[in-house]
Amino acid sequence: MTSSTAATEARTQEVEFEQMNLQVGGRIQLITHRTLKPIQHFSMVIGWIKDDYMIVKVPLENSAPVALAEGDKLTIRVFSGVNVCAFSTVVLRVFDRPLLYAHVAFPARIQGTSLRTAMRVKVDIPAQLACAGGIKANVFLVNLSVSGALLESELPLPGGDAKVGLSFTLLAPPDNRQVRVTTYAHVRNSNAIKPATPERPQMHTYGVQFSGLDPAHYTLLQNLTYEAMIADRQKIV
Repeated sequence: MTSSTAATEARTQEVEFEQMNLQVGGRIQLITHRTLKPIQHFSMVIGWIKDDYMIVKVPLENSAPVALAEGDKLTIRVFSGVNVCAFSTVVLRVFDRPLLYAHVAFPARIQGTSLRTAMRVKVDIPAQLACAGGIKANVFLVNLSVSGALLESELPLPGGDAKVGLSFTLLAPPDNRQVRVTTYAHVRNSNAIKPATPERPQMHTYGVQFSGLDPAHYTLLQNLTYEAMIADRQKIV
């Protein structure tokens, strides 16, 4: 098995409703099946009555509510913090403007897909690195996971499991609020030279493993992986 295969391997199993860790106001992905190709929308949970129905916000597209009708089949995906959970449901009733919410059938069967901690997402994020001796460098993160990152640097970094400080900014859903992530990291692999391009000078490439990552930032990185997994799998490394 290649490292790429191992990184994207996931295990699917049936989970209980409580294992989804749903929260009122929590973000969900709502997939409609009214066209040949399913269409993905982002929405939120308003509430539920267990074993009866759930209430979800009608998503907007181009500032207009997405057309939903009683009897429409939907797929809903939720990130539990550990698993990507998915279930099929149907629309029971739609409440139009100004309310814009819908009752959907309570899930009868939920599938949970575990996320591997090694699963990485392609990014292009500027970051700041601080090494021993007061050395500082501007670097680029080219992929990210909850456990570490691959970065590119114009300057060579110390090897041999050196500990460095790393700082970068992520956008937090649902309003793309900027969150500054600051953590320690260990340089884990040998550097490889990336030839210069018209856009960038010659780069050294390093893999680093996070150490002491803030739990809130860990959750933010989990959500980044989740968004890529359900919305743009081309970003999964």
